[in-house]
Amino acid sequence: MTASLPARELILTSRQIQDRVEELGQQITQDYQGRRLVILGILNGAFIFAADLCRAIALDLEIDFIRVASYGTATVSSGIIRQLKEPGIDLTGKDVLLVEDIVDTGATIVWLRDHFRQYPACSVRICSLVDKKERRTVPIKVDYTGFDLDRGFLVGYGLDCAEQYRNLPAIYSLKPLTSVF
Repeated sequence: MTASLPARELILTSRQIQDRVEELGQQITQDYQGRRLVILGILNGAFIFAADLCRAIALDLEIDFIRVASYGTATVSSGIIRQLKEPGIDLTGKDVLLVEDIVDTGATIVWLRDHFRQYPACSVRICSLVDKKERRTVPIKVDYTGFDLDRGFLVGYGLDCAEQYRNLPAIYSLKPLTSVF
């Protein structure tokens, strides 16, 4: 017997996401003209968004990935942030753009922002596909936001639930399974 998949509600179509990524790319291109931009994608969730965003930015840039963990296989953050991968490129004198899939409580991105401000970079800014403020526990300004969403547990386009659903081309809200007795 196979396990039942949770019900999903479509929140953002693939077209809506791609259109917004293009708009963000144009804005970032304008803001970073003549600068040395480094995109730091935050693994695992931001890999799809970071790849699409980089192609939408009409500048020479460097890209690398970093990895931190605070969720594991749970749907609620443990509150403990662990850095699992540092950038492999020199950030000295460059503008760093942290690219995240979702800013939820804000704890992870605040930790990352503060961590990278210790580097000799010119600036550290944040770009997130989704800014979800309903569970925000720490104040944070997201410099480039794809979508402000405050509903449900989101999956797809890199967002996951226990490492599943990242490959979905659109964004969905998982609905809890209900059983009838």
